[in-house]
Amino acid sequence: MRGGGGVRQAGAVKLLLNLIWLVFGGLWLALGYVVAGIICCVLVVTIPFGIASFRMASYALWPFGRTIVDRPTAGAMSTIGNVVWILVAGWWLVLGHLTTALAQAITIVGIPLAIANLKMIPVSLVPLGKEIVPTDRSLAAYGH
Repeated sequence: MRGGGGVRQAGAVKLLLNLIWLVFGGLWLALGYVVAGIICCVLVVTIPFGIASFRMASYALWPFGRTIVDRPTAGAMSTIGNVVWILVAGWWLVLGHLTTALAQAITIVGIPLAIANLKMIPVSLVPLGKEIVPTDRSLAAYGH
């Protein structure tokens, strides 16, 4: 039975990449999102942004093997909130992720980390109405 070897190897690669990511920036990035989430929750009116920041912190901590999908129940309020988010914080976050990805892509070892940084752009630009799911779950649920 050779079928399980590829799955185990893929899991080991994801684990290794997540550990490298954690050491070389993921922990600090996640902490930044957590601090932003706490500030947003303290301000009460911005609690939805705080919850989105905590979701992004989770993704920033362990990105390999997970992906972003649209939440089908997201409505007009998510769209309005995302417009406000883009104007206040989203474009700054995108700029930060792009800059970091460019710096990481200079080395061969850093290329997967740069790709992970680029994967975070959609959720950092428009976090409301998004969900972070395991890659295998998104493939099964959305038929990709």
